[in-house]
Amino acid sequence: MLENPDSSPLAAWTLLTRLGEAQILVPLLLAAMLWLWLGAGQGRLVLRWLACLALAAGLTALSKVAFMGWGHGSARWDFTGFSGHAMFAAACFPLLAWVALLGRDRLMQKLAVIASFVLAALVAYSRLEVHAHSASESASGFALGALASVMALRGAPALRLALPLWLPAALAAGLLVLPLSAPRSRSHDLMVELSLQLSGRPQVYTRQDLHRRRVPLKLRG
Repeated sequence: MLENPDSSPLAAWTLLTRLGEAQILVPLLLAAMLWLWLGAGQGRLVLRWLACLALAAGLTALSKVAFMGWGHGSARWDFTGFSGHAMFAAACFPLLAWVALLGRDRLMQKLAVIASFVLAALVAYSRLEVHAHSASESASGFALGALASVMALRGAPALRLALPLWLPAALAAGLLVLPLSAPRSRSHDLMVELSLQLSGRPQVYTRQDLHRRRVPLKLRG
């Protein structure tokens, strides 16, 4: 029996794309923030990070509900809302990298943050490979999450406290294990339910509906 040559690459992209799930990233980030608040006394920094993440997540949810409930999107750009996976990856990875390398060499910490943006970009690209989003949705989601990270890290203090080794080890283990064991994300299902309840429609708008409305006008004879 011949093996599908595309099965292995697709499986790899499917595994990688799970790194952008909120159910995986948000608990890890909250654990890092909790330690930063209680262990390092950086409550103000944590609140700023939470505000940036909440704003990005809110805009992402709003864009999805606006399309699914009322059809507000762009057929020209094939846009139905920000990619939540791309947004969460770009919003969470840099913050996790920054916390994980606290107390280490500053150059190493900066390089880790840069590498985390690259990983987030790969997660955004994986949304194309698994046919979950268009290029505009993945790119804009990544941009929104990256902006949240930059705003959160802007002016972050150069903390010199010794980071307990269990914290970066736990974060790394979570990123390795959770994509394999975590249940399927229900974020899309929740957005569908919310859109239907708010709009009162019997069914949500789809990408097909978006492009069906974009019919070129025919010249009248």
